[in-house]
Amino acid sequence: MDLLNTLVDKGLRRELPTREEALAVLATTDDELLDVVAAAGKVRRHWFGRRVKLNYLVNLKSGLCPEDCSYCSQRLGSKADILKYTWLKPDEASQAAAAGLAGGAKRVCLVASGRGPTDRDVDRVSETIKTIKEQNEGVEVCACLGLLSDGQAERLREAGADAYNHNLNTSEGTYGDITTTHTYADRVDTVQRAHAAGLSACSGLIAGMGESDEDLVDVVYSLRELDPDSVPVNFLIPFEGTPLAKEWNLTPQRCLRILAMVRFVCPDVEVRIAGGREVHLRSMQPLALHLANSIFLGDYLTSEGQAGKADLEMIADAGFEVEGAGEVTLPEHRAAAGGGCGSHTDTAGGGCGAHASAGCGSHQDAGCGSHEGGGVCGTAAAVPAGEPRTDLVAVRRRGAGTDLAPNA
Repeated sequence: MDLLNTLVDKGLRRELPTREEALAVLATTDDELLDVVAAAGKVRRHWFGRRVKLNYLVNLKSGLCPEDCSYCSQRLGSKADILKYTWLKPDEASQAAAAGLAGGAKRVCLVASGRGPTDRDVDRVSETIKTIKEQNEGVEVCACLGLLSDGQAERLREAGADAYNHNLNTSEGTYGDITTTHTYADRVDTVQRAHAAGLSACSGLIAGMGESDEDLVDVVYSLRELDPDSVPVNFLIPFEGTPLAKEWNLTPQRCLRILAMVRFVCPDVEVRIAGGREVHLRSMQPLALHLANSIFLGDYLTSEGQAGKADLEMIADAGFEVEGAGEVTLPEHRAAAGGGCGSHTDTAGGGCGAHASAGCGSHQDAGCGSHEGGGVCGTAAAVPAGEPRTDLVAVRRRGAGTDLAPNA
């Protein structure tokens, strides 16, 4: 296809595609899908080789958020039966982080529900960051705490944070339909504050909330303009007890097209498959590794992911390799600019966690697996093709905030 040849050429030059070209990727047919994946894969491999960066979520404070984000199980008025607990102590958070690092993660994403941190909260998280870095040599830490006010990003940077995540989630034109307690402009402001403080900016989106192709392109172009080092792509999990519980709009093919479009628009950025990959990509997850160069290991904020061992096997079986702790994630031109996920002593790039109301990089309603073993997502034969896969959504009952071992 001439379109794909053009997009590959532009991706290798870091040239922005036209909106029409981005929309055309989303409009391709299933017969063209493998060609789309192959083309975007050329761009991914040019900038990132066959490396896959692993990230690990630690939910510092779960539930009881005052914001009304429609996608979130922790939102105001949520009836979702999730874990609810107040702040983990620094040693508890460090212990949880260590499980992910032992599983191969190189970045820990510290997430807390809420509109944004108080100054006391920043002190608390700063102490947690210091403890994690003291007890786990070489770890990268990303904070995901919601809307930032004056001086807070700088204080987190001084405490040792490498990155800050806050997602745009959806287009400016549709944002008010999803959330009313804060604005799209508030989110943009927080990303800019993090960037200005010297933190690696991480900001992404949630697909599957009923948005149009034009909305998806709008938010990805807005992200390109903000120039984060990493872009988490979440696929909505319609969690029971939330306003979007009936929004089952995604297919594995649709998810792959979205990831390809993001890669073409943001060719040299760490694209992370975040929440919802097990539920919506399902057996197509290995193909998505040809588009994205980063995933979350194990569980999410309020839901379970597939077993960490299964994640590692999937990466190896697909012909990719886990990115090592000493490897630089981002291309040289980005790392040299000071925003890149480089050595752990430098400002790290890459992003983080979960889009609770705090807005971190991975949609918290993203899981599957048994509550005991965290096995690979449920049986495909249990639900007819095209039907909602509610069987793949499991509330997290292990790891942070519980007495059970985490999945990593």
